[in-house]
Amino acid sequence: MTQTLISKYSGNVPRYTSYPTAPHFTGAVGPDIYADWLGALGPEDRLSLYIHIPYCDRLCWFCACHTKQTLKYAPVAAYLEALHAEIATVGKLVGNGARVTAIHLGGGSPTLVAPEDMLALKAALAAAFTMDETVEISVEMDPNDLDDPRYDALAAIGMSRASLGVQDFEPRVQQAINRIQTFEQTKSVVDAVRARGVRSVNCDIVYGLPYQTMETLENTVRDIVSLAPGRVALFGYAHVPWMKKHQQMIPDESLPDGQARFELMSRASEMLVEAGYDAIGIDHFAKPDDSLAIAARAGRLRRNFQGYTDDPATAIIGLGASSIGSFRQGYVQNIPATGVYEKTALERKLAAVRGFALSDEDRMRAWVIERIMCEFGFDAAEFAARFGHRAAVILAEAQAIAAGDAMVTFNDGRFEISPEARPFARSIAARFDAYLGAGTARHSAAV
Repeated sequence: MTQTLISKYSGNVPRYTSYPTAPHFTGAVGPDIYADWLGALGPEDRLSLYIHIPYCDRLCWFCACHTKQTLKYAPVAAYLEALHAEIATVGKLVGNGARVTAIHLGGGSPTLVAPEDMLALKAALAAAFTMDETVEISVEMDPNDLDDPRYDALAAIGMSRASLGVQDFEPRVQQAINRIQTFEQTKSVVDAVRARGVRSVNCDIVYGLPYQTMETLENTVRDIVSLAPGRVALFGYAHVPWMKKHQQMIPDESLPDGQARFELMSRASEMLVEAGYDAIGIDHFAKPDDSLAIAARAGRLRRNFQGYTDDPATAIIGLGASSIGSFRQGYVQNIPATGVYEKTALERKLAAVRGFALSDEDRMRAWVIERIMCEFGFDAAEFAARFGHRAAVILAEAQAIAAGDAMVTFNDGRFEISPEARPFARSIAARFDAYLGAGTARHSAAV
């Protein structure tokens, strides 16, 4: 059965952190439309800010993020100057009354930012936006960047969640992906942030890496569990060397095949559940008292560009090169090239370069896909109540999908993926994607 499921569902499909997905964004959405969307925000809106720092002091060969290596701080300082300018420009355009409830610093490596610059960045955000008194601040962390002054600066800005990429602790795997990070280094970060009052720690594990074996992954999971993070993300390595040229440093023959990837994912998932974590969606795990697990049980789980979240924000504002924002009206992405982004931001112009304006049908399909990714199904009555008579066409599609696939049911008004097929939820969600066959976008394996 397992091999049959892998053969049937493990094609290359999007991760569905948005719908439509980023390859379908176009230049039809630019600065003028973005300005209108910002101005339409009001007192009923809660905002999430994503700040992208596109620099690392080393380039990890497995990484598919928009980032570049620098061994000097000058490019980072220049970038931060432009980022401050964009923050001020965007903040002036946001409608009155909208409050920021979450901030996420990603990259790249936000922790390479100097302590005084991290404090200045938080001050710039506080000056430009109205901050909720309970704002949550999460930061992606690289242990190789960190020292006591940086820890203290992160504590001073109010960091409430630390996120650490681990991947695999096996030295041979780390050498193959150019990411040397020992368990001792990782533990030192967890200890340091907890000593400074950080309430939540997230660790990322990656399966499907070069030279990874069941033994190395099991050892990594045991080590992670010993740190007792509140959340663990278990991602499949996305091998996309046609898009990220540095991944060509990873030999294809060193990678596990589809069957091995599935077995690695299944075993790691099993170990995390045995350790007391709740399985969240296709690739997250959380302790039962973590807010993510609570949101999942309550039907409030969301999915956005940062993956699964309990963030209730009605809009995400992306700040920095290549960052993506999400609004009721659609999506907007900034200029990816840092040099062009910096010039635009310093001229006090919006850096939006492309995006997507949602139609009513897009919103319906986005809702269905998000519910499948979060709950492995959706309730037809809730869907119809949200979208009225327009829902009939997509409900008919759901019925047809269920009629032709034994791993999917549509009974008692609910579309549901069977437990055996849930690891392949991306593939089933893709059947509701009206854009998937359009364009030339290529995607990573479903598992």
